[in-house]
Amino acid sequence: MNRTAPLAGIGVLAVAGLALAGCSGSTTPSNGGAVTITYTNFISSGGNEDNLQKIVDAFEAENTDITVEVTTLPYADYFTALQTDLAGGTSSDVFDIEFANYAAYQTSLADAYATDGTQYALPSSFSNVVLFYNTDLFDAAGLEYPTSDWTWADEKAAAEKLTDTAAGVWGDYQPISYHEFYKAVAQAGGEFLTADGKLGFNSPEGIAAAEWLVGKSGTTMPTAEQGAGTPDFDSGLFAGGKLAMWHSGIWMFGTLADASIGWDIAVEPGDTQHASALFSNAVAVSAGTKNKEAATKFAEFLTSSKTTVDTRLEAGWELPPIADETSLSAYLDITPPTNRQAVFDSLEEVALAPSIGDGQAEMQDIVTEELTEAAAGRKTVEQALTDAENRITPLLG
Repeated sequence: MNRTAPLAGIGVLAVAGLALAGCSGSTTPSNGGAVTITYTNFISSGGNEDNLQKIVDAFEAENTDITVEVTTLPYADYFTALQTDLAGGTSSDVFDIEFANYAAYQTSLADAYATDGTQYALPSSFSNVVLFYNTDLFDAAGLEYPTSDWTWADEKAAAEKLTDTAAGVWGDYQPISYHEFYKAVAQAGGEFLTADGKLGFNSPEGIAAAEWLVGKSGTTMPTAEQGAGTPDFDSGLFAGGKLAMWHSGIWMFGTLADASIGWDIAVEPGDTQHASALFSNAVAVSAGTKNKEAATKFAEFLTSSKTTVDTRLEAGWELPPIADETSLSAYLDITPPTNRQAVFDSLEEVALAPSIGDGQAEMQDIVTEELTEAAAGRKTVEQALTDAENRITPLLG
C-alpha cells in the first residue's frame, strides 16, 4: 500500500480535522470595548511579512475596536516556541498550526471550534513542493527541460551534466530532512507509517529514498560544510544563478518573481511513482484567550476574506483553501513561472505528512539528525534508518 492519493481524496484527508462549517464570531469584542489580540505565525516568514500585514491592516480597518499584534517566527523555530508557550500558558490568542502537528495541539484550541467534543481549527492555506529549474543553465548545457515524465534517474543524469564546481554551479538541491525523506519513501513505493500506525521506513524503499537524498551531497549539491542547510542558502544559490534544479515550495514564487534569471517549474520526479508533498495549514484560537470573540473574528477574516484570497493569489503565496475556479484560473495566468499548471498537476498524487501526535516534532528532528549523520559519512544509510527507527518507536505510544 502506498501513501499517495489522488486529488479527489486529498481535500478530505488533508483537512479532515481542520474544516469548520457555520462558525461565526460576534462583531463585538468580549469585553465590550477596544481590545488587542496577539497572533503568532510561521506562514509569512521568509518574504511574505508585508502580505500578511496587508491582511491585518484590512481587518483593523473594518474592525476599528480590534488591534492585532503580529509575531512572525521562522518555520524551523516555530513549533518548539509554540510548545513552550502552550506549556507555560503564554500562547498567543491566535496561532498557526499545520496538519501534521494538529493532533498534538487539539487540547489547546478554543471550544469555539468544537463539535461533539472534537476540537477544530480553520484551514488557512495549502501548498506543495515542485521542482524549480534554471532555464538559462539548461539552455547553456543544451539540455531539455524537466517534464512530468521525469524519474529520479533523469534528474540525476541532468544534475551531473549541469554541475560545474569550478564555476560554483550545482546541478541539484534537495534538503536532507524529514520532510524530503517521507516524500521520497513514497516516491520509491514505500510508506513511512504503515496503515496500522507502525514505522515502515526502515525498508528497501526507505533505503532507496535515503540514498537518493544523501547521495546528492558533495556530488551534485553542496555539503553542509559548504553551506547546505543554513537559512536562505538554497534560495540565494538559485536566485543567484548558481543552482540548476531545486526542490522547494510554491511559497517561493513571490520571492523569485524579480530574480534576474530564467526559471520555471515541473512536477517533482519520482522513482516508481510520483508523490508530491502537500502542506495544509490552519489558524487556531487558543483555549486560554481572554478575547475569544475578537480572536475568532480575526481567524475567520484571515482564512476566508476576499482580501486574504486576493493577496495570496496575487503575491504567489501559499494558496487559499477555495474552490472558486475563476480565481484559480487567474492564478494560472500569473508569471513567472510559466508552467504554473504544475502546481495543480502535482496534486494528482501526493504524499501526506505522517502524524503521530505529541511526538511529532521529536520524530521529525530524529529523522533529520540521522540522515545528516549519513550524509556526513559518519553512519551508513542502513545504520541511520535503524537508529531512527529505534529512537522513534517509543514515541508511538
